[in-house]
Amino acid sequence: MSGLRFLDLVKPFTPVIPEVQVPETKVPFQQRIVWTSVTLVIFLVMSQMPLYGIVSSDTSDPLYWLRMMMASNRGTLMELGITPIISSGMVFQLLAGTHLIDVNLDLKSDRELYQTAQKLLAIILSLGQAIVFVATGLYGLPSDLGAGICVLLVVQLLTAAL
Repeated sequence: MSGLRFLDLVKPFTPVIPEVQVPETKVPFQQRIVWTSVTLVIFLVMSQMPLYGIVSSDTSDPLYWLRMMMASNRGTLMELGITPIISSGMVFQLLAGTHLIDVNLDLKSDRELYQTAQKLLAIILSLGQAIVFVATGLYGLPSDLGAGICVLLVVQLLTAAL
């Protein structure tokens, strides 16, 4: 089947989107513990670091019951939690499983394009969620915050989601 595949559209983004290389040798257990601990500390610090520019309010959290599933904290850098990457993974699993996209995960090149497409969708979802969160007044009315603070909030949320 010749022609342009969906995954070929993400080829220009492969040099830009980072990828973790598979280790060539077995990684020692202690080194894995150290990196896991460092990652956990970064996650916990980001979960406590408030977003700059939000208007604190005593109103109830509309996403309160979803916070545990999303691994997020209200008003912090981890506001979006793991939702974008989990959602993009599920979307691509469904697309590949139903053969709506042509992908052969046994081929290294297809696997790399598939993972790049997943990450790209996660970035797009993060941007969309950040814009929706700010525009709907989750951090204060956008008219009260001003355009600069609104853009800053979106940038903070997008950067933290990366």
